[in-house]
Amino acid sequence: MEQIIEQETHVDGSNRPSQLTHGQVGHGRALRLDKKPILVFWETTKACPLACSHCRAQAISHAMPGELDRDASRRLIEQVASFGTPSPILVLTGGDIMMRPDKFELIKYASDLGIRVAISPAVSEHLSDKALDEMYSLGVRSASISLDGIEKTHDLVRGIDGHYSQTLEAISRLLTHGFSVQVNSTVMRTTYRDLPAVAEKLLGLGVKIWEVFFLIQVGRGTALLELAPDENEDVARFLYDVSSYGLLVRTVEAPFFRRVAANLKEPNAAGPQILPAGDLYRQLSEDLRSRLGESPGPAKVPSVATRDGKGIVFVAHNGDVYPSGFLPVSLGNIKSAELPDIYRSHPLLHSIREASFSGRCGVCGYRDLCGGSRSRAFAAFGDPLAEDPACGYLIPDLDLPGSFLGVS
Repeated sequence: MEQIIEQETHVDGSNRPSQLTHGQVGHGRALRLDKKPILVFWETTKACPLACSHCRAQAISHAMPGELDRDASRRLIEQVASFGTPSPILVLTGGDIMMRPDKFELIKYASDLGIRVAISPAVSEHLSDKALDEMYSLGVRSASISLDGIEKTHDLVRGIDGHYSQTLEAISRLLTHGFSVQVNSTVMRTTYRDLPAVAEKLLGLGVKIWEVFFLIQVGRGTALLELAPDENEDVARFLYDVSSYGLLVRTVEAPFFRRVAANLKEPNAAGPQILPAGDLYRQLSEDLRSRLGESPGPAKVPSVATRDGKGIVFVAHNGDVYPSGFLPVSLGNIKSAELPDIYRSHPLLHSIREASFSGRCGVCGYRDLCGGSRSRAFAAFGDPLAEDPACGYLIPDLDLPGSFLGVS
């Protein structure tokens, strides 16, 4: 999906963010994100054959009561189109989109209305060559697949023996069918040491886009551990290195990666705005170099300052609207309100887009470029406008250059 974001924001000079202090997005881009998101994620169904250990909801084998029916689904698609041309990209997710019986009809309806559609399927027997051919013929060009580690690590996360090899095969088939493939990986205590090996595997397969999700401990994910702030900083620094090998790297619920990347690309004149490299970074970096050699070129740093509710909105299986799939604060329902009205008018989304945060995020000079994870803030403090506890960067007040949690 992130390749689409790149195309959306770099298609011509008028859409490029201004080069402001701390990489903040220009005023024109901010105004456009007030009017419509770049991506609308639609949880088309909760049905899914997998039982992943970090999933934000229990996986089930059938549609749940309240799932949008054919007519309601068509109305949602019409609402996405009503944002105006070009419309947001509609990302069909779940559960597993492949288990939705009317998926091809819905994709065709969206395509007929001029909406670009991307898919985020589970790796299962439903992801057949026939289904891929049909989706490609209907105009779908982008797909995302999850790969959380190498062999046993991935199988443990996904809850199915042999799922790792099935995932590699699915990625290869998607590429063969002509899809642009984004691979999604989750960073948590059971997976983070596999990151160099995953990067090597993706490059070997020919994947160009890697989206890394930093775990938020909600739902079934509470049985697993998030990394500490200094470890997150090390992983972000490592991901910046990975991007110099030809992978476009982006993060989910870790917008502090943009601060780290901006400082590594152009060190801040006022002093370091990132933690010193720690042992975890050195271990990951050495592993990466042992596999891929020295960095062959410049890093591909992220450029679009999106976050939950800013450039992104999520529609649940029953029509409830949320800032993202990880922030369970309902903004309304598409059955009783129009999606563009919800996105443009809801007070919480105004506060998120204006970076009206409390705590460290509220005084941080990177509150626009980064802004912290609103989902993690809610999970930790019950307030989606609170600070992000996963970030180690600390500015005690606006007059100080900055320091870091746990670092004197």
